[in-house]
Amino acid sequence: MSLTSLIGLTRTQLADELTAAGVEPKAARMRSGQVWHWIYQRGATSFDEMTNISKTLRTAFAERFTLERPEIVTAQISEDGTRKWLLRFGPGIEVETVFIPDEDRGTLCISSQVGCTLTCRFCHTGTQKLVRNLTAQEIVAQVLVARDALADYPAGKPTELRKVTNVVMMGMGEPLYNFDNVRDAIAVMSDGEGLTLSKRRITLSTAGVVPMIQKTGEEIGCMLAVSLHAVRDELRDELVPLNRKYKIDELLAACRAYPGVSNARRITFEYVMLKGVNDSIADAKLLVKRLAGIPAKINLIPFNAWPGAPYECSDWAQIEKFADVVNAAGYASPVRTPRGRDIMAACGQLKSESIKQRASAKLAELQRMPA
Repeated sequence: MSLTSLIGLTRTQLADELTAAGVEPKAARMRSGQVWHWIYQRGATSFDEMTNISKTLRTAFAERFTLERPEIVTAQISEDGTRKWLLRFGPGIEVETVFIPDEDRGTLCISSQVGCTLTCRFCHTGTQKLVRNLTAQEIVAQVLVARDALADYPAGKPTELRKVTNVVMMGMGEPLYNFDNVRDAIAVMSDGEGLTLSKRRITLSTAGVVPMIQKTGEEIGCMLAVSLHAVRDELRDELVPLNRKYKIDELLAACRAYPGVSNARRITFEYVMLKGVNDSIADAKLLVKRLAGIPAKINLIPFNAWPGAPYECSDWAQIEKFADVVNAAGYASPVRTPRGRDIMAACGQLKSESIKQRASAKLAELQRMPA
């Protein structure tokens, strides 16, 4: 019999599973609270660690459930301290997860799908076809893997000493095409007695699935980031093909109506800088004009190249000129410092290793063929 993972279940689901394992219904809430604490506050990987639960129950749980993490296929550390894990949940089910340490925060970038359906032209992940959605358990497990590696569980550790302070759903996949699992996973992450991440420190990034944006604000309530990258429909149609379905005006209208948006809860607009494509001063002026009235921050992202990429990064001088226009309009406009480029962990570079290996093998085979 395959074991059921307790990682990533909602509190109600966890109580139901324990009841099915023989816990008296009246005691299920208490027991599920104990198990919840051990999983998320202390990082337990075995039921034997749960010393405030009877040995009989621990044995029964171990026969039915698992706290096993996904297989870590590779773990890499960049020269700048960025960490990347390739995680395998099953045959062909692989994702990459990245931890980016800074002086004032530690940001964990997690994935919501294996592959992606959106085929954004500048994104390496977009060259990999969608395999499937990740479950809530698989999304939460990425946080546990990072906290295992960093010895970073909340129990007994002051908030200011924690290493994972922020989570961004900016890894592989489009989170709003996996809404239910993403919602449930974020509920676990933000639970005050669990992983204790404030929803103001969890950011969901979307390419613009307009019908789901209002629902995201109502049912998830985290911070919102929008992969914009162009302010003219004809160009965004090329860079972000989803724009052919949901045009910029429709997307920005949904952002203006996002529940809870304010100067204290601004929407982040991500804008990758592509040389000679979207980096003109005219584009910068149109960008601030189109975002007028939206409490916003604009992240300018130097393009991170990958093998076969069809674009080049804008020259640094041009990025600075673009940023000057945006800053002068009153928007916070940080230029995101590329991190983890040497291990292909930077923004837009994530892709399942099995896909990379197959592509490399095919290239090597072609190179061996006689001319």
